[in-house]
Amino acid sequence: MPELIEKSSSQKVAEADVESFREELGPFVVAAETTRMAMVFTDAKEPANPIIFANDAFLELTGYDRDEVLGQSFNFLMARGGDSDALARIDAAFLGIAKGGSEIVYRRKDGSEFWSAILISPVKDQNGDLVQHFASFVDLTDHKQEQAQSRMLIDELNHRVKNTLATVQAIVWQALRNTTDLEVVRESIESRLFALSHSHDLLTRENWEGAGLLDLVNTALEPFGIANGRAEHFVISGRNIRVSPKVALALGIAFHELATNAVKYGAFSNKAGSVLISWIIEPSPEGNRLMLCWREKGGPSVTPPSRKGFGSRVIERGLAHELEGTVDLDYRANGVVCTVSFPLPDSACDG
Repeated sequence: MPELIEKSSSQKVAEADVESFREELGPFVVAAETTRMAMVFTDAKEPANPIIFANDAFLELTGYDRDEVLGQSFNFLMARGGDSDALARIDAAFLGIAKGGSEIVYRRKDGSEFWSAILISPVKDQNGDLVQHFASFVDLTDHKQEQAQSRMLIDELNHRVKNTLATVQAIVWQALRNTTDLEVVRESIESRLFALSHSHDLLTRENWEGAGLLDLVNTALEPFGIANGRAEHFVISGRNIRVSPKVALALGIAFHELATNAVKYGAFSNKAGSVLISWIIEPSPEGNRLMLCWREKGGPSVTPPSRKGFGSRVIERGLAHELEGTVDLDYRANGVVCTVSFPLPDSACDG
């Protein structure tokens, strides 16, 4: 607890004046005592503006008892070595120079911080002499936290928009690079943007706090399954482990590329083919890792491509980079196998 300032005789007189205020300004003092806004009176005749009256709302806001507050300097709630600019603004308010209020960060008795706007007004006697100051405190802690949260959300949104635009730029650039057929270009761009939007929709429903891996797989492959009557061609095995937005977007694009390749050349290009998608969590000394496998079977015989297209680059390079893991895309004769391994936070295991 801060050291108490020894009360001077003039301060004791000022404290006694509060009792006279109860008679002369009865309704005002009663209001100050009972209002939910934190309020104090200070002795204007003392240089440190010691507190001579504090209402219950002030005690509740700060966590102090009344006898711990009375006699303290007005600035006793500020941390040691407090903000010099804030102290200057408070001094200016006591001198009647400042206009409006000031937003100050204070400390409660338990050490926790709170933001408050302070409004300081002079209290004069019948002769017009300044005898006290009346100060009210408006708790701004929730408002400041909301401001900080808003700034964080804006920064996060800005980051996501930049990443999304970079992905869109890569999709368009690769589509134009691979062919001059405008219809093919249009179809390539539209299908990939559609896949990207599906992942965005899923994350939006989850307030961008992540997504379940099973939900992500179903969302990404819905156009290739239910829409085309191939739902029975999928076998999905794995718990609905929760993954981050970054992982969800990367995997959503990768699943789209794998399914698109399967439709054109692999397990989905005939009626007999199917795909097994499975994942497990493997503990390691460095932490948990997710091991995910896409395995095709029953399709036509597979031959490795003569050159790597956009889909292969997205899966082998982009996915590995985004997940900070490893990706192996194996064009086996009996079907494509893609295995992915990446670090998994412990919190994701509870999904």
